[in-house]
Amino acid sequence: MFKLQAKQNANVCFDGLNISCPISDRPLPIDLAMNIIMFGTVALTVAGNILVIVSVTHFKQLHTPTNFLILSLAVADFLLGLVVMPYSWVRSLTSCWYFGELFCKLHSCIDMALCTASIFHLFFISVDRYFAICHPLHYYSKITISVIEVCLLISWTIPCVHSFGLVFSNVHMEGIQESKPLPVCCDSCSLVFNKLWSIITSLLSFFFPGCLMIGIYIHIFFVATKQTKVINNQYHFNSTRAKTTAKNKILINIESKAAKTLSLVMGVFILCWTPCFITTIVDPYLNFSVSVDVYNIVLWLGYFNSAINPIIYGLFYPWFQKSFKIILSGKILHANSSSMNVLTRL
Repeated sequence: MFKLQAKQNANVCFDGLNISCPISDRPLPIDLAMNIIMFGTVALTVAGNILVIVSVTHFKQLHTPTNFLILSLAVADFLLGLVVMPYSWVRSLTSCWYFGELFCKLHSCIDMALCTASIFHLFFISVDRYFAICHPLHYYSKITISVIEVCLLISWTIPCVHSFGLVFSNVHMEGIQESKPLPVCCDSCSLVFNKLWSIITSLLSFFFPGCLMIGIYIHIFFVATKQTKVINNQYHFNSTRAKTTAKNKILINIESKAAKTLSLVMGVFILCWTPCFITTIVDPYLNFSVSVDVYNIVLWLGYFNSAINPIIYGLFYPWFQKSFKIILSGKILHANSSSMNVLTRL
């Protein structure tokens, strides 16, 4: 993904074009640092999410409603790392787009769709945790496989329809050229929104579901804290039910830990993507004066979220820790080994 040798001595992306984009000219240490960061993000995203995908699909012990949502989220992050990031890497490094106008549109659509799908998945995961902790007696009757299938359908359909419909209809560009002619060269690939669609897209893809998730997790923490206090009181003052109460306490602690872990996933997502969506909203109102370097920083900060999620699972979920070790050690290839049932002991 380094600059093409044929272009290293040129000032523009394509010779012979009067409006060709200028190639970014940075000091070698900065270029090297950018390559290391982008390579690391792509490698972690692809490898980490493959571990999650294999874990959930291979081990039957991980076939739960929550983990099916996590599996679908990992697929979205994996596709982002495999299909989107490498081309963004070339664009960010050189400021050139070598892959044609049609693929530019497809790349922009897939990029926006996968990022939006990620937060939709996180929203439905927060709903799943809400029922698991706040209404545990009704969890298995409310959160069924059919319900999860509907959640997954929504998480993929709405982002894809919105992204492809928006980009290929060009409604996000209406009024931009009339109000402020953009100095866009002929071989760039940047997704620009007018004032209306910058707000609509940011609300739909980030701010609205993000605010709902924050509210849900705040409620979950209050409920979990209250449940823990009640169980502690029963444990200390009712010795005849001590064993049952202790068992319930363990279950509540497990669910609380899961909620905290998933809220960490959500918090990291918000921290990673907030600068990007704020930039998306602000840029049209600043006459598109946000620099390319700032855009690249906030974009790759958002991409980095897809690399972080598997690390969070590995650090905080014992069953994912165990499955990751089995996969990386190669024990998963031994059909007759005990690795198939090792997760049941957790």
